[in-house]
Amino acid sequence: MTEVKKIATRESYGRALAALGAEHEDFLVLDADLAGSTKTAVFRKAFPERHINCGIAEQNMIGVAAGIAAAGKVAFASSFAMFAAGRAFEQIRNSVGYPQLNVKIAATHAGISVGEDGATHQCNEDIALMRTIPGMVVMVPADDVEAEAMVRAAYAHRGPVYMRFSRLATPVLNDPQNYHFEIGRGITMRDGSDLTIVATGLTVSSAIEAAEELHRDGINARVIDIHTIKPLDRELILKAAKETGKIVTVEEHSVIGGLGAAVCELLSEELPTPVKRLGINDCFGESGPAKELVAKYGLDGAGVYKSIKAWLQK
Repeated sequence: MTEVKKIATRESYGRALAALGAEHEDFLVLDADLAGSTKTAVFRKAFPERHINCGIAEQNMIGVAAGIAAAGKVAFASSFAMFAAGRAFEQIRNSVGYPQLNVKIAATHAGISVGEDGATHQCNEDIALMRTIPGMVVMVPADDVEAEAMVRAAYAHRGPVYMRFSRLATPVLNDPQNYHFEIGRGITMRDGSDLTIVATGLTVSSAIEAAEELHRDGINARVIDIHTIKPLDRELILKAAKETGKIVTVEEHSVIGGLGAAVCELLSEELPTPVKRLGINDCFGESGPAKELVAKYGLDGAGVYKSIKAWLQK
């Protein structure tokens, strides 16, 4: 059996920036002394005059990005999610969100899959924070193909964007020849009629694995990749809820304020539907190998399958 190719989406971010840089000259890339980790070093090597290392000063980096955007350019500001969304929240809110500037925030090393860096660096709250900023687009790619397409869409979009990239290598699920990305439009990865698994980021592959196991039990699960959490694809989720009657959300983020919350907010207002949220359950992470942590918190394929089976048996 052929092994599935795996690529960390932070790698995809670096490659996409370099490719865009060869096509467009109206954007700059900023980093907070983490170019090797966020992979903006790929862009820096190709276009050193358009890369700015702001040092370990994330709040200032966002201010510089806002100035660049106010001057008519596009700015990509890059750091770890804990620092980009957490440390610089006030600057993102007031200097980027309030004036609706053309700043693209690229946050790498999000969620428990950061691994050995531990709870202080495992940001499980960033999606919740960014969703609260008016006009902010919030996106999380499922794989390499989607990540590269997402960076291009973020560049083309007028206004602030938050993108979340993983440190852990994840399976490539999409065919680049046939893939189409559109902000605010989810993708049905697998059809099914008994329930729908709505996932984002690296948990999309987990959802597909779980659906395959459920199929062996005679349960046909639909799988939807929600790469854009804000604006949410209301039409696709409402259609799935109406047709399958049950929804399970899966995310490498707190169940408070993330994808699960967004789906529940929609369904509670438009079409009340039983929902099971899988994610980080109001706790901090811990230090350990990334794959082991993903499994411990029930977000690998086996964990998602087990949780869904237990929920259905109730």
